[in-house]
Amino acid sequence: MPSTNAITADKLARLIATPRSPAVIDIRAPADFDALPRLIPGAVRHGIGELEHWAGSPVLLVCSDGRAASQGAAAWLRQAGTPAEVLEGGMSTWIAAGQPTIDTAALPPRDAAGRTLWVTRARPKVDRIACPWLIRRFVDPQAQFLFVPAPDVLGVAERMAATPFDIQAGGLQWTHHGERCTFDAMVEGFGLAGFAPLERLATIVRGADTDRLDFAPEAAGLLAISLGLSRAYTDDLEQLEAGLLVYDALYRWCRDATGETHDWASHTPTTKRVLA
Repeated sequence: MPSTNAITADKLARLIATPRSPAVIDIRAPADFDALPRLIPGAVRHGIGELEHWAGSPVLLVCSDGRAASQGAAAWLRQAGTPAEVLEGGMSTWIAAGQPTIDTAALPPRDAAGRTLWVTRARPKVDRIACPWLIRRFVDPQAQFLFVPAPDVLGVAERMAATPFDIQAGGLQWTHHGERCTFDAMVEGFGLAGFAPLERLATIVRGADTDRLDFAPEAAGLLAISLGLSRAYTDDLEQLEAGLLVYDALYRWCRDATGETHDWASHTPTTKRVLA
């Protein structure tokens, strides 16, 4: 049983990429981080001296072992009025439990505010909404996205120090490779390959994005919703915000609702609901 103001790795895994997820802050000492340069999905790196910036927002502190470093930082935040918990057992327990991690070597440079900046083609449909969802929920919650005319993507990337994605250009990491789409490239490139819910979601996205609706029964539905959103919104950023909710729901289905059914007669799920 976790100690007071601590949550287990299993509970945190259920919270990640959901509206109830706290801000996860990795405060491991530089030497500890260099020994294992990976992050819990959605986590950001901060030193203890920077924690005042998180005042007011619920946070979860992660250190190497879940003891003095994170317990002290969480206590300091609580006395300042910020709800704060720690990860029981720290990063070592998370790794031992086989939970997913982000490969920080794949992360692009951050701006002065600590955010990653990305640029892609305007008028998104599938990949260009799915990829920002993946980045916001698993890689960088503060990531910013620029949508520009296709011929200008690389020029904007150079001038704005942004990372281009989902365009046809040689040598790019974050784009289509053979039959695999940009979402596939990001799942693999960020070190999330093998994480079952995202693998299932990636198959659906690939089918919808590459006109291979036979890949998964849900691909046709995702394509229909994506095309509908593209017509419902003329502002790409408004469409992105609406699309994030679609992928939030689809991810939860991929994670723990694939066995649930519904019909008019019973209105009763066939499996027990997972609350987080």
